[in-house]
Amino acid sequence: MKTLVIFFFLFILQTGLQAQQLIWPNNKKAVIVLTYDDALLSQLKVAVPQLEAAHLKATFFLTGDINGETIGKWRALGKKGFEMGNHTLFHPCLSTDDNPVHSEGYTPYSIIREIEVMNHFLYALDGKTLRTYAYPCTETTVGGKDYVDTLRKYGLIKYARVGGDVNEAVIKDFKHLDPLQIPSYGLEDNTTGDQLIGFVKKVQQSGGMGIIMLHGIGGDYITISAAAHQQLITYLENNRDQIWVPTFMQAMDYAFKASK
Repeated sequence: MKTLVIFFFLFILQTGLQAQQLIWPNNKKAVIVLTYDDALLSQLKVAVPQLEAAHLKATFFLTGDINGETIGKWRALGKKGFEMGNHTLFHPCLSTDDNPVHSEGYTPYSIIREIEVMNHFLYALDGKTLRTYAYPCTETTVGGKDYVDTLRKYGLIKYARVGGDVNEAVIKDFKHLDPLQIPSYGLEDNTTGDQLIGFVKKVQQSGGMGIIMLHGIGGDYITISAAAHQQLITYLENNRDQIWVPTFMQAMDYAFKASK
């Protein structure tokens, strides 16, 4: 009798977990979102051609470093369905980080003001009013104060991406997910193609979503090789019948609506 009760409890638990798993568009088994930070030239020169050849879309979190040389290229990508996200004007981070603008001198309001101005900049780029955001250096504090709730209060951003390790970045529970603190898999220098595919396979096994945070591709900093990136893109292309690869905004819009 005791064994029967345990079996029944496990059955109910498993059924509940299965009920929470989302059904992805076109019966895909999992979701991978590719995000690229800091508006780097290597992304335009290496990542974008690889993405376009595979007919995959991605999100680029831009800073005020976009300039006369690159604005036209980012604008053209926006017209092709790539997402332009907000990564602030000056990318402020703690002074312990290798970053020229230090966030210790900011207040929650001053970072919000900077995000607002960057939103205007991006509107001039792609004409869109709804925007996603990536916290610089994945830090949700400035001047020693958390600004997530301040960001929520002003309503400038619909969804925001934070960091996380390879396990935290596999998202399965969307009912309890804070739309302004969505975890992602932040890569280290020289992350290999096999490591990237290993993460994707982990997401596939979970039936959930995985967001990858990339920087330099074959150059710049926090760099993975062009070959490793191509290995990831080829795997996603070859498994497009099972894996949905939308922009960050598209993925979160669908997931939050479907989880209600």
